[in-house]
Amino acid sequence: MTIRLYDTATRGVRDFAPLEEGKAGLYVCGLTVQSEPHVGHVRSAVNFDVLRRWLTHRGFDVTFIRNVTDIDDKILVKSADQGLAWYELAYRMKRELDRAYDALNVLPPTYEPAATGHVPEMIVLIEELIAKGHAYAAEDGSGDVYFDVRSWPQYGELTRQRIDDMEAAEDADPRGKRDPRDFALWKGHKESEPATASWPSPWGAGRPGWHIECSAMAGKYLGSAFDIHGGGVDLRFPHHENELAQSRAAGRAFASYWMHNAWITTAGEKMSKSLGNSLTIPAVLEQYRGIELRYYIVAAHYRSHVEFSFEALDEAAVAFRRIESFLERAGAGAPGEVPEAFAAAMDDDLGTPAATAVLHDTVREGNRVDDPTEQAAQVRAMLGVLGLDPTDPVWASGSSGHEEQLTSVVDALVAGLLEQRAEARAAKDFAAADAIRDRIKSAGIQITDTPDGPKWSLEAGTK
Repeated sequence: MTIRLYDTATRGVRDFAPLEEGKAGLYVCGLTVQSEPHVGHVRSAVNFDVLRRWLTHRGFDVTFIRNVTDIDDKILVKSADQGLAWYELAYRMKRELDRAYDALNVLPPTYEPAATGHVPEMIVLIEELIAKGHAYAAEDGSGDVYFDVRSWPQYGELTRQRIDDMEAAEDADPRGKRDPRDFALWKGHKESEPATASWPSPWGAGRPGWHIECSAMAGKYLGSAFDIHGGGVDLRFPHHENELAQSRAAGRAFASYWMHNAWITTAGEKMSKSLGNSLTIPAVLEQYRGIELRYYIVAAHYRSHVEFSFEALDEAAVAFRRIESFLERAGAGAPGEVPEAFAAAMDDDLGTPAATAVLHDTVREGNRVDDPTEQAAQVRAMLGVLGLDPTDPVWASGSSGHEEQLTSVVDALVAGLLEQRAEARAAKDFAAADAIRDRIKSAGIQITDTPDGPKWSLEAGTK
């Protein structure tokens, strides 16, 4: 079957036709490393990780680039507020981001370029735009360089807006702009900013604007034309609109498809640090396993807005543990083939809600048959595509040494109680056996009888 993807630019579902047969170039805008990552941040990473895994499953050789924005206005402001060097804050938050990705089994990209490592490529692109009459150096002595939006008739094509209906670009002092909508390609150094946050350029010391960073890095690693550009829906304007304009104005075809994941909201608003309604990944992982949080994100369609709640996360954790319990009872053999209905759902614009429904249907079918080997193999195949296979070593390696030690202690204590329960049942003292079972359950521990003996796990929401 053909993979079909929703293209934001055309506002419709299109057959995926890569520029080069058997290969797929995917560029996703990564995060600005200004603060700790929250659940809303990692949704984009998880959604595009699923896309990458599905393209790979379908036989494509995927080159996946996800950038890091490690210099911008917000990083400079927040680092100053915290008394840190801007690069120290960026490095700390990048490490936090890596830990969050690892905790949710997000595969590392083919390459993860940092903006500060690609300033020369950005300068070259700016010079091309100036030479073609689509950019200009400000005449106010600021050292800023701007993209001339009125020089590019297609400006606004991604979001289908008219220039006159757009708000002014608030990325620089408007005094040096020909039009308030012109956006900064280069920002001249200011005395209030650290000297380390500037690079030499033909227009004086300064630093790149946000939008030019991604255009330059995408071109560096995927070429002037590539298949898919992805990111959060909040990046459509102005970031992706500006990327598209400056890239094509420079003569680069840029992306063939644009894909955007929706927000995770709290109380109807986008989850963000500025709103104070964010939930950091370490805080959530104190109550839930990474695999359960990933399942919660994956089960929703990437283009649907998700209203976050711990009640919904509880339900997702319980649902996923049913899958795990089935695999424990059936025995975790080798993965098989994914069912046709699952593949059809994934081919239809990554239809993960329908795909997870097939997953649960297969589990129910396996629970009804005497030998669920076939169903277990299919379940493992589906979970592998979604990055949710509980036998994947990455989930076992995600805990700290302290957590592993604590698990070992709990395992020994529960094993002792289970042994006492088995002895009571053998002696037909069912009252004592039930009392031990209730004691274990009251501690938030769930017992599952399997062919290899009883297994225990923490109930959803238990720390």
